[in-house]
Amino acid sequence: MSQADLSIPFRRRAGRAMEDAFLQEALTIATTKFIGLRREAFDAFPEGEGLRDRAREIKEATLQHLDRYLEQLIGNVERFGGRVHFATTAAEARAVILEIGRRAGARMAVKSKSMATEEIHLNEALEEAGIVPVETDLGEYIIQLAHERPSHIIAPAIHKTKGQIADLFGKELKRTVPADPEALTQLARGELREKFLQADLGITGANFAVADTGTVVLVTNEGNGRMVTSLPRVHVAVMGVEKVVPSMSDLMVFLAILAKSATGQKLSVYTTLVQGPRRAGELEGPEEFHLVLLDNGRVDQLAGPLREALYCLRCGACLNVCPVYRQIGGHAYGHTYPGPIGILLTAMLNGPASVKELAHASSLCGACADACPVRIDIPRMLIELRRQVDEKRIAPWIERVVFESFGWLLARPLLYGLAGRIARVLQRPFVRDGAIRSLPLFGDWTRTRDLPAVASRTFRERWNELERETPR
Repeated sequence: MSQADLSIPFRRRAGRAMEDAFLQEALTIATTKFIGLRREAFDAFPEGEGLRDRAREIKEATLQHLDRYLEQLIGNVERFGGRVHFATTAAEARAVILEIGRRAGARMAVKSKSMATEEIHLNEALEEAGIVPVETDLGEYIIQLAHERPSHIIAPAIHKTKGQIADLFGKELKRTVPADPEALTQLARGELREKFLQADLGITGANFAVADTGTVVLVTNEGNGRMVTSLPRVHVAVMGVEKVVPSMSDLMVFLAILAKSATGQKLSVYTTLVQGPRRAGELEGPEEFHLVLLDNGRVDQLAGPLREALYCLRCGACLNVCPVYRQIGGHAYGHTYPGPIGILLTAMLNGPASVKELAHASSLCGACADACPVRIDIPRMLIELRRQVDEKRIAPWIERVVFESFGWLLARPLLYGLAGRIARVLQRPFVRDGAIRSLPLFGDWTRTRDLPAVASRTFRERWNELERETPR
């Protein structure tokens, strides 16, 4: 299933995903594995819960003084010879990167995995400017060949089985390869090796940036990130402004919980620290280093209802445990960021109207908050989003009328009691086996769930009868 067409209602997109047998197989295997690995990692790490609390405190303290830490970061990056660019919007970020590429005479750009570049739709812009983008993370490389977008924050090709990937390689690379992970990886490695040597431009994201040292931090498992940052003449890192952390000691807290939450590892295979371009006497590294600080709606949320979403480490743990994501995958959400946190990030970037359907794509079970390494209260913010959707009259009119009427009725006990007695009579044609299977105007709601019938006696009526029947 490719990137969703947003003109198709979310319910239909989700339905298609649930009917896709390959997708269901891939999601079940991958998310179940991630859940088990995360549980084992934290069970063997008793300090983990305390570090989660500490990480949350650091995030909140940093946001309270974000301007100060960004100024400190900019000063230190420039002290080491790097250049910093601030982009208020996605369009500004694309323009900055294209100008860097133009001045470098770039014809090819190798990229390590970056959700920030996905967010600003950078690949399309590079292609239009005549610069060939090449994704070098294996998952990103797979979906680039398939002309798709990532369906998971850390596992972009989680929606594909080994057999589908082997077929894709055969079609796009004209090479026959068995559906074996080692063979598939070997083929991709051979295809990508020359790209690293040919590229003029290396583009990465940034998991963190340390303010007091000017260090940009990349956390990867495949080693491609180090190739991207060291071989091309120019390195561009694109980073959301919320990724800054005050110090190296703060960074250590996040590194201790990030890999455990994402993949169940004690530590990711490669943690790369970048401080500016290559300096005199150094054998490797780029001639130029550029850091693009991306706002794109983030700063507005510092005092907004979605502030906690800025704590997000992009570990993907909330996706793995979400009962909705585990059934429909990432593409059904229709935006760059999927899953529970993706709904909040999409609303932050595009406004509440963009998630008028997605705001309800959650059971509010709280599993996402339990799994989050910085304890983001995702269910609370989803409820807040639902309130905004209602107040701004974005929700369908019948839904607004029903809930406004029900709220008015709940505030009037006498009328509520009368309505209950009336409902007992009116519901009779629709009740089957103690539940209402369908209702006029509410077919979509009752098609997938049973509505309990109004009880023949209220609790209060039963209580009064019980008092009379019980001897004193």
